[in-house]
Amino acid sequence: MRILVIAAAALALALALAAGSAEAQGRRQPNDGAKPADHAPKVDEKAYKAALERIPEPKDKYDPWGGARPSDPAKKSR
Repeated sequence: MRILVIAAAALALALALAAGSAEAQGRRQPNDGAKPADHAPKVDEKAYKAALERIPEPKDKYDPWGGARPSDPAKKSR
């Protein structure tokens, strides 16, 4: 009885895998000449340039290593 259940489960698994791979290959729909819809957002150049102009200019030059070393070099005394 257990052998019959195991054989049925193995057969069902094999059929499911075969059906899945056949379905994945599928047929393509014919292209009727229609262009695909453009889903990319439109960029507003005026708004982009206005946003860039609103960014304030930094007063000091940015130093990414400022925390790792002193900003003013130490002067050597003789």
